[in-house]
Amino acid sequence: MNSSALSPRLLKGGIVLLDPSSGAVQRVIALQYNPDTLSRTLQVQAHGNDGGNRAGALRVKGPPTETITLEAEIDATDQLECPDRHRDAAEFGIHPQLAALETMVYPASADLQSNSALAGAGTLEIVPMEAPLALFVWSKNRVVPVRLTEFTVTEEAFDPALNPIRARVSLGLRVLSVDDVGFSHRGGSLFMSYLKNKEGLAQKSGAASLATLGLQGLP
Repeated sequence: MNSSALSPRLLKGGIVLLDPSSGAVQRVIALQYNPDTLSRTLQVQAHGNDGGNRAGALRVKGPPTETITLEAEIDATDQLECPDRHRDAAEFGIHPQLAALETMVYPASADLQSNSALAGAGTLEIVPMEAPLALFVWSKNRVVPVRLTEFTVTEEAFDPALNPIRARVSLGLRVLSVDDVGFSHRGGSLFMSYLKNKEGLAQKSGAASLATLGLQGLP
């Protein structure tokens, strides 16, 4: 049997865009290469951070503010070696892949035109445009609603028509909790699933004894 058949299938991380009302999947964006590193920061939402409230020293106001940063690579070099099989890469380079990520932070052109028409008609109050709900997926154990807060592209190589063919994309993501969207929102239910799964994983970590820390008991 071919040894490659026994190799585990490599999953890719990525972003799923949902309709915030219906929950329907609008687009799945898979990272071409999984980043080697992924950084996460959790800022605790403590009660009484100023230290003046002793009764609240151990209380928290809600979930921590979690941010995720990663750097993804996009490269069309291999595809350009077979232009007949990869016509889009030959014509556009990696413009389509970059555009799929970039449009996450743009309002839809149709919404812009609609709001412009409403303003031109004298509408006094125009509801701000709602973007799709983004989910950051990093294995089945980490599916979490996020908002894209930082987007930096470094284009490193170009074809003769100046289409980018290689780039590094730095993404900054902020996890959306129930404090941000509420419990009834689709993002809120997804966050609660993320939190409950985290609690379940914590139970599997086991527990050390005081003796492990060199203690016979607590003072």
